Amino acid sequence: QDREKLDSLFDELLQLRHRIARNSGFENYRDYKFVALNRFDYNADDCMKFHDSVRKAIVPLLDTLTEQRKAAMHLSSLKPWDLEVDSQGRPDLKPFTDGRDLMQKTIACFSEIDPYFGFVARTLDEMHFIDLDSRIGKAPGGYNYPLYETGVPFIFMNACGSFRDVVTMVHEGGHAIHSMLTRDLGFVGFKELTSEIAELASMSMELISMEHWHHFFPDADELRRAKREQLENVLEALPWIACIDRYQHWLYTNPGHSVEQRTAAWDKLYQEFSPSGVDWNGQEDARRALWQKQLHLFEVPFYYIEYGMAQLGAIALWRNYRRDPRKALEQYKNALALGYTCSIPEVYQAAGIRFDFTESYMQELAAFVREELEKL
Repeated sequence: QDREKLDSLFDELLQLRHRIARNSGFENYRDYKFVALNRFDYNADDCMKFHDSVRKAIVPLLDTLTEQRKAAMHLSSLKPWDLEVDSQGRPDLKPFTDGRDLMQKTIACFSEIDPYFGFVARTLDEMHFIDLDSRIGKAPGGYNYPLYETGVPFIFMNACGSFRDVVTMVHEGGHAIHSMLTRDLGFVGFKELTSEIAELASMSMELISMEHWHHFFPDADELRRAKREQLENVLEALPWIACIDRYQHWLYTNPGHSVEQRTAAWDKLYQEFSPSGVDWNGQEDARRALWQKQLHLFEVPFYYIEYGMAQLGAIALWRNYRRDPRKALEQYKNALALGYTCSIPEVYQAAGIRFDFTESYMQELAAFVREELEKL
């Protein structure tokens, strides 16, 4: 119901941003923003390559998953809301009871992966540098906040017993490990990480820790279900991230466009980056306004693709872990300990992976995820 208001506000933002870019000597806001974000290691063409590779390598995988979901739900037509439920109608997973239980299970999980990871989790717990439970009046969200004086970070979240809370906990735990591994770097600037590096730590921990989720899901069927849901979420995120970023490139390299042109551009892109088996008949207006739910477009323009890049890196690192756990963990820790003393490609190389957006590399990673899904 607020679509027109949001379009009007967005028009104002576009005009202001274009003026900022022109006043700063840039042809458009995209070119200005790439410099403002200190993107030294990749450019707009690399982003385009990322988008195209995701569309060709990942979207076909989602087509297969949606067909499987349609069959499992015995539906003749798969509507958008059918993607948001358990295909077998099972109740929500309940992996823990409260924040205390979540923390104890996280300590056990991390300790089993690597003694140092267990040490980090125990340290946060013993120092009470955690605030996990949701409660009335508590601020929303979840994050890991580095504290440079102590060198021990603080994890804040709003856990309520859900499966996604487990993912948030191991994600923020990955950030916490990163914070601890960089605590002794002499210059604070080396600890101020780019998202492409920071999210590699956290997203990799989501996937690596999956191999030890029996601490949260002792039932074998629930464990398989949790792993499958996690991998499906990973695959679903990549095309959305690519679509949002591609849309931003269009928005800022086509200044002065109308609301109608903007809506048409979005609708075309969204359909290119979405599984073809979803039936939007009767809900076209909602589809055309879907971009408005992504706050990054309004508040932090061009900040989003980093998560897609890190997600690819996380898949590659998890693949290494499946092949040789000890070596992969050594490389993971060595890469994180670098902080931001090296370029993004150099950090990825230290982790034993590539900062690579080619279609061939993405097809390789997609094939690996497909194989892992088939095992579940």
